[in-house]
Amino acid sequence: MSKYRMRAAALLAAGAVAGGASATALAANADDTTGSTGSSSTQGADPGRPGPGGPGGHGPGLDAAALAKALGVSEDDLKDAFDAVRDQLGPGDAARPADGERPAPPTDAERAEREAALAKALAEELGLDEAKVSAALDDVRAAHDAERRQDLSDRLDQAVSDGTLTAGDKASVLEAYDAGVLGGPH
Repeated sequence: MSKYRMRAAALLAAGAVAGGASATALAANADDTTGSTGSSSTQGADPGRPGPGGPGGHGPGLDAAALAKALGVSEDDLKDAFDAVRDQLGPGDAARPADGERPAPPTDAERAEREAALAKALAEELGLDEAKVSAALDDVRAAHDAERRQDLSDRLDQAVSDGTLTAGDKASVLEAYDAGVLGGPH
């Protein structure tokens, strides 16, 4: 196999490795019935119920236990608050795509508007300061993003150790991830 073909195969493998994070993010956003970003998804808010982030998952960027701790409330109170604001924040029937159609991803402005609305609604429901809720959501999301990046980096390190990828390939995949091309940070 030529050097060019080997490098192309390695980059495709790197894309497949990194694509797991992208596929998870895309699936979570496609399954999000609140019409908001994965970080404000209420699916999986029940720790015993699998969500888009996997068993006990809470979608990309939302760890209910960490968020509850940051807000100084119980997980049950947080779940109740999410349940209370879900219908209020969800899209109307007119905004839902037809059966079989995928929803269009939100723009950055729509995402920011939805996140602000979520922070405000949760703050009102929990009797907390909106700025505190917004900061806690941002902190929990940032921690989740850092964990996802570290997991990807660890998988790429293993691929480099196995000889499947070069260190340069790993750096390229991480660069693409950081740029949001492969489902990187929100």
